[in-house]
Amino acid sequence: MRELTGRPQEVEAAHVAIVAGRFNDAVTSGLVQGALGVLRVHGLGEDDLTLIWVPGSYEIPLVAAELARAGRYDAIIALGCVIQGSTRHADLVTTEVARGLAEVSRTYRLPVLFEVIAADSLEVALDRSGRKLNRGSEAAEAALQMISLLRQLRAEGGPAAES
Repeated sequence: MRELTGRPQEVEAAHVAIVAGRFNDAVTSGLVQGALGVLRVHGLGEDDLTLIWVPGSYEIPLVAAELARAGRYDAIIALGCVIQGSTRHADLVTTEVARGLAEVSRTYRLPVLFEVIAADSLEVALDRSGRKLNRGSEAAEAALQMISLLRQLRAEGGPAAES
């Protein structure tokens, strides 16, 4: 049986964009720092990284689509935070952000990591952005795994190699 897996430690050169929503900045800034920390530990330098701030999570898919269309990035990491209030607004926002990012990923055949925290409270969101764990760090690790995996598939001339 043949088995492939992403090997982030083997990603020697890559260009990664992070698109982060400013809304709930106390949370998203922690996610961004976590993601940047992992990418730097894996050897990506300042010239390999682009950080773009947008007003909120809802704006992330549009910017991700522009970045993907440019063709300069090996992965895009989407970071944001939506906290549930007394209305369904948070559900609507997170659903559309997820749908938009999935569309970008499939259209451009590019890893687009979705780490828009949807939390019931600021407390839970802060826990997930650095106090107990950091979902930004996890997204960066997953981005590197996907870059590695797609490079393997494309090098073998498999389905991912077709343009």
